[in-house]
Order: sequence, then structure tokens, then C-alpha cells
Amino acid sequence: MAKKLVTSAKAARRRRRKRQKVAMGRMKEFSYRGYSLEELQKMSMEEFAKLLPARGRRTLMRGWDEERMKAVRKIMNSDGSKPVRTHRRDLIILPQFVGKRVAVYNGKEFVEFEIKPEMIGHYLGEFALTRKEVKHSGPGVGATRSSKFVPLK
Repeated sequence: MAKKLVTSAKAARRRRRKRQKVAMGRMKEFSYRGYSLEELQKMSMEEFAKLLPARGRRTLMRGWDEERMKAVRKIMNSDGSKPVRTHRRDLIILPQFVGKRVAVYNGKEFVEFEIKPEMIGHYLGEFALTRKEVKHSGPGVGATRSSKFVPLK
């Protein structure tokens, strides 16, 4: 007599979801708040601003000063092969920027990256980190007695 496998409903749902994921494939169509990239690129600035969170919406509705407009025009007019260097970390990434290369100043150097659709609505400064990770070495000359001990293994 064959032994019947008893599984919970939760495990059955998990297996069903896993099978659906495999059937759907890995690549997922990009959308921002329900709109495709092509639809976003055709929108006016006012329509796109309504999709942004409050801070970004307020920034776009108030308008940009001449320096920000100059940076936006520079990025839009670039061909995408050579990065556009800028100090403007507070620029909101627009759908028209997708595919362009940008180098943003982080206080020490220019951090270069390509703008992808997932970056829409974020600020340029979010992708050029200003602080680096702290990596400590072994104990130094001024170390206390307890911290001077370094185990052999």
C-alpha cells in the first residue's frame, strides 16, 4: 500500500506560486505607477509630476532655476556614449534620461553610471554615494592593552 503524502494548504500554495514564476519567466516588463516607459516619455512634465511622491512633485511644480535647466538640457541632448558631468545631485531623474550616461560629483570624484528605467523618480545624488564604508585594520600603536591581543587563528 502506497503511503499518501500529507501536505498543508500553505505548502500547496507555495508550490503553485513557484510553478507560476517558472512559467512566467524571469524578465518583467518595466512600469512606473502602472505606466510603461514609452507612455512616461510621451507625458508632459505636469502629468509626470502627478505620479511622483510629494517632494519630487513639489520640486517639478515650482520649476527649476537656470543652473538645473542647463543640466537637464545637457543630459537630454547627450548621445549617451560620453557621460555628462554634473554637480547637480538634486535633479530628479526623468523618463527622457533613460539610457544616458551621467557622472555625478560626490564631493571627491565624479561617480559615473548609466540611467536605467528603475531609477525614474529618484535623485541623481542617490546613485553617487558621499560616504564610503569604514574598513578597520588591526590594532595600532595607541591601542589599549585588551585590544592589542590578536589571536593566532
